[in-house]
Amino acid sequence: MKRHTIPSIALCAALLIAASCGNSTPPATTTAAQTTQAVQETTTSVAVTEKVIPDDAPYVIADGITERMKALSVLVDGNKARLAGVFRKAEAGEPITVAYLGGSITQGSTATPTTCYAYLTTQWLKQRFPKSDITYVNAGIGATGSYIGVFRTDRDVLSKSPDLVFVDFSVNDTTEHTERNIGSYDGVLRKLWLSDSKPAIVTIAMTQDNGTSFQQYHSEICRAYDIPMISYHDAIMDVIKNGHIKWTDISDDNIHPNETGHSVLTEIITSYLGSVADSADSIDTTHESDFSTPYATDKYADARLITPGSPEVVNETGWEVKTDENFGNFGGFWRVMSKDGSFDGTEPLTFEVNAKSVGIFYGKMVKNGGRFDIAVNGTVVDTIDTSFRNGWGNYVEAKEIIEFKEAGKNTIEIIPKKGEKAVIMVSALAVS
Repeated sequence: MKRHTIPSIALCAALLIAASCGNSTPPATTTAAQTTQAVQETTTSVAVTEKVIPDDAPYVIADGITERMKALSVLVDGNKARLAGVFRKAEAGEPITVAYLGGSITQGSTATPTTCYAYLTTQWLKQRFPKSDITYVNAGIGATGSYIGVFRTDRDVLSKSPDLVFVDFSVNDTTEHTERNIGSYDGVLRKLWLSDSKPAIVTIAMTQDNGTSFQQYHSEICRAYDIPMISYHDAIMDVIKNGHIKWTDISDDNIHPNETGHSVLTEIITSYLGSVADSADSIDTTHESDFSTPYATDKYADARLITPGSPEVVNETGWEVKTDENFGNFGGFWRVMSKDGSFDGTEPLTFEVNAKSVGIFYGKMVKNGGRFDIAVNGTVVDTIDTSFRNGWGNYVEAKEIIEFKEAGKNTIEIIPKKGEKAVIMVSALAVS
């Protein structure tokens, strides 16, 4: 074995963090300037740690992950108190609920419902703890990062009272919104950890084919809270760099693992889980991670979605209201269409909210996407263009509109702008 000093495993391949697109969105081209900026943004605040990284024989997928891959994949070993507690509970035959929160990789894009890593990892848990009744919750939604994630954590995950939650937003969070995504990822972890069911958390860092990932920033947060982070990025980019496998062996595009990739990801995750399960009885479960001080912000503590039917909606005249259909899986949507762009008979979609921060989830449209103004307390603060002409497909985009100095009652209006033939879709208002 050789001893390698690794200040941040994420940077070992020098293929790192720049702007990326959502999990279901083909990424923008990573420029040299973006890559340079990402490397320059690497902080020195993380203490240099030493790991013994073995030099293995070439990795062969059919033979299973190597000891080197196992070592590289544990980016943040983390406090294991809650995880050990979950495994003790399962070993004793008590029921547990395991949830997966993320984007299209978690959802299982390019795999199937029974070949995605979330399902396969749960099957491993069921085999490891056969006496436990394990409930599986897949809360992956394509093209969603942690900003959208923090607003749906309550509805999609915490409503299930999970014992263990896996979190994956590393190729959906982008450096286009670095500060926002650091805050929202922090918010996701805090919401989960401080919830009534007190779940254990394991985070996952994925990658694009060129090494682009937000794991540098996510790992800083995980280190601050001492939360485990498992890096598919580091394990996979290392064996590709060493010529053992090609990216196309584990993915059919530039982001999503194929079925083979999901199987490899499952091996990486369950290798860590198995090591904790093997020593669960000897792990101190009384001293947990400390979330008393936010890493970045606590403004998302009360993050929630306002969707059709919510009491905060005060005017939707002229808007088509859908509560029995989904656009982006957020609980319905509002839609307005105009063949001539006049929007005659359509009044501003109006909300009265008590909030400190307000955002919006809206549809990006490949055809006839319109524009709308957003007014806050009577003043237009932003104009949004929903056109995604010639794009890969319609999807839900998120934007933070405004943050106030303190929470209070505010009126938010969505006002279609007159123009050519257009359609506007709004999935939710996001408030905290």
